[in-house]
Amino acid sequence: MTAPGHKPKDAPNPDSPNWNAPNFDRLARPYRWMEYLSFGRALERCRFHWLDRLRDRQQALVLGDGDGRFTARLLAVNPTLRVHALDGSRAMLAAMTRRAQRIAAAARLTTEQADLRLWPGPGATTLSGPIDLIATHFFLDCLTTDEVARLAQLLHAQAQPDALWVVSEFAIPARGWIRAPAAVLVSVLYRAFRLLTGLGPQQLPLYALALEQAGWRPYARHEHLRGLLVSELWRKERRRGTGQVAPDPIRPDGLKTMP
Repeated sequence: MTAPGHKPKDAPNPDSPNWNAPNFDRLARPYRWMEYLSFGRALERCRFHWLDRLRDRQQALVLGDGDGRFTARLLAVNPTLRVHALDGSRAMLAAMTRRAQRIAAAARLTTEQADLRLWPGPGATTLSGPIDLIATHFFLDCLTTDEVARLAQLLHAQAQPDALWVVSEFAIPARGWIRAPAAVLVSVLYRAFRLLTGLGPQQLPLYALALEQAGWRPYARHEHLRGLLVSELWRKERRRGTGQVAPDPIRPDGLKTMP
């Protein structure tokens, strides 16, 4: 893992001998059933946890949503939302499009196949408007801390003021009996995905550090399976005209709340 306070690399280097592009195409069809057999509905509950908070969003950027279950549900609960979805897997994007078609929402969905470590590159699709919502569900764990940092900085510059970033991720709790088995499970999952897809990273990135250093602030957090899974809301830092950071309301439990 990268040490706290590090400076991320300025740009990815696809010419490096260590560069690899994982291939998730072969998992597009069995992915949902593999997930259900492993975790039941827990990952779905994690993805959908904040949906009611997203009904006022207008332009979403969804990164690495896999077979598109979250994207389809998001389009269904917010009938005015437009979604631009990026994924490295053509098969996953096709599955997402089919889900949107089933709910008559395909006209509000655009898809783009891209390696998010290199995006936006030559030929990248132009977004239809400023983004006020970003969603990454079990995607940041496919990146290194430096790669998350680059993405977080890029999206902070492109997002509207008060844009939201919804994150679902695996986590290793800091304490308690669950910590040791959680660490083993995460290690096994990384090894399995390396075998099945060629995924390079083999440990969870310090994504919270990367987001905060890029100007995103934690807003709310909910834990599932005793902290093995987390659902989080992050918000683009709000600044007053003086340049000072506007304080966010804090609930008694310490989680920042939506206004």
